[in-house]
Amino acid sequence: MQTHRRAAALLAIIVPVVLTAIDRDATAQGKPTSASQPATAPKLTPDDAASTLRRLVDEAWDWEVGQDPLLATAVADPRAQDRLPDDSPAAVADRARRRGEFLQRLTALNVEGLDPASLADREVLRRRLQDAIDEYRFGSHLMPINNRSGFHVYLAELAQSMRLETRDDFANYIARLKDFPRYFDQQIAWMRSGVTQGLTMPAVILREVPSQVEAHIVEKPAASLLYRPLLEPRPPAITAEDWSQLQIAAADAIRSAVVPAFAKLRDFLRDEYLPNCRGTIAARALPQGAEYYAGRVRHFTTLELTPQQVHEIGQSEVRRIRGEMTTVMRKTGFEGELKDFVAKLRTDPQHYARTPEELLQFAAAICKRIDGELPRLFSRLPRTPYGIKPVPDFIAPQTTTAYYWPPAADFTRAGFFYLNTYNLSARPKYELEALAMHEAVPGHHLQIALQQELADLHPIRRYTGFTSFVEGWGLYAESLGSEMGFYQDPYQDFGRLSMEAWRACRLVVDTGMHALGWSREEAIAFMTENTALAGHNIVAEVDRYIGWPGQALGYKIGQLKISELRAAAQAKLGPRFDIREFHDVVLAQGAIPLDLLTDNVNRWVASKE
Repeated sequence: MQTHRRAAALLAIIVPVVLTAIDRDATAQGKPTSASQPATAPKLTPDDAASTLRRLVDEAWDWEVGQDPLLATAVADPRAQDRLPDDSPAAVADRARRRGEFLQRLTALNVEGLDPASLADREVLRRRLQDAIDEYRFGSHLMPINNRSGFHVYLAELAQSMRLETRDDFANYIARLKDFPRYFDQQIAWMRSGVTQGLTMPAVILREVPSQVEAHIVEKPAASLLYRPLLEPRPPAITAEDWSQLQIAAADAIRSAVVPAFAKLRDFLRDEYLPNCRGTIAARALPQGAEYYAGRVRHFTTLELTPQQVHEIGQSEVRRIRGEMTTVMRKTGFEGELKDFVAKLRTDPQHYARTPEELLQFAAAICKRIDGELPRLFSRLPRTPYGIKPVPDFIAPQTTTAYYWPPAADFTRAGFFYLNTYNLSARPKYELEALAMHEAVPGHHLQIALQQELADLHPIRRYTGFTSFVEGWGLYAESLGSEMGFYQDPYQDFGRLSMEAWRACRLVVDTGMHALGWSREEAIAFMTENTALAGHNIVAEVDRYIGWPGQALGYKIGQLKISELRAAAQAKLGPRFDIREFHDVVLAQGAIPLDLLTDNVNRWVASKE
């Protein structure tokens, strides 16, 4: 499930991106910020503490939604639907100040005696605020794009996130299109500042970004991806006369605002930004880089792990999985070396679809089979459906094999499993059972749609996620296929192991490149040797890790923790262990940090003993 930082916040339900600092000059010198100096807290009764915390969480969430129109759209809040966020220096500075104030008040609150749900609310808010402060302190906002995501990507798919049913809905959409030049100018200004401060993405991963932007510079507005909603059948709530006027207005907005904004961005990237991007690839090469990357490791794993520890976990997992891959390889009748088997898989046409439609149909059939097996392992399933779509053409060459797009917060749009149909020779069918389980069910759709349907959770919990939980669950979900009767074909089973090896390799190459001095070529070679991924995918994945330090660590670390908790519960409960009940406990509180998940599972086990 891959997105840019703001897009991840809005579409994959994680922390919003306009990340700002407290007392930036002070933090740059290592001095304490205002957020790190909590006032002395008065002692409150548990009931008073819970109500005080609830008011604070309510206030912080309402403020956050009010500050970010795109977040408001994502959570079905009606505010500011006719504009894009204000990312001017003044607005960013004000948000920094307010986040510091909220964090100070939260830190000062006495939490003794709070119930587990209230403690989880507090911890989620604390991490949101602290993460925002930390991200800005390290200058992440000065690098708003990478090779596969950024404002140029998520705004190109703006219609996907907006509700477009009434005349007012479309008027808001068109108003946002007209706001593109202002918003693009603000992001360009941040990138210029990044160049002066030595905070840019590595040049090697941005080589195709101008072509991504170029795709939206069209001669005719009707050819724009952003005009597509106006090509759909007229919504019943809109008259024919109004529909015609909206089509004219949308075309004018694309011609006069959208296309010029993309053209300006293309010229800036090509002529000014890329020539000044850094030649290094490691996060540690950035100002405060070692500290920054160590923080990214903690952030994306939600555990107190060092880069070296993660690297060693990855090496151990790669060795274990390679042994299992060899065992499964023998079941196919192949007698040679593992590397030769992988080479054969990468070139054997029987494992590849001939057309995009064939690939999509193959995946759809797998998903339908999975749907029928879910009740064996889950007592609660989401009401919201999901569908399958191809990854949009403009981003497909640089993006991952697949990703998931969550349902609308008001349930007016289903979730979607996006499958990449570009370069079919890099999309083996033998990986599709595992891929469908990760991106659709019982992976991302089951978990995220259920989370959005948990009406008893505070909205800050329903619409916040943590990579180690969300992606850890997705990878854990892949392993459930064997229990549902899948992976009977040894090639599909090998594909499952290759997918798991891919995530284990991430622990090695991400930490290797960002903390331990590995080159891009070493990372590519390591993944080529230890997975069955196609060469195109390996290069795209390594470039992804370069552009988003630490994010890829959450998958395997989260899966290991969930599997560890399950094994411990089974060992303690024996015949009293119920897999459906265990899954209910894991998913009942939404996506939470792994330490809170551990507490929840341990309480459940204790209640059963």
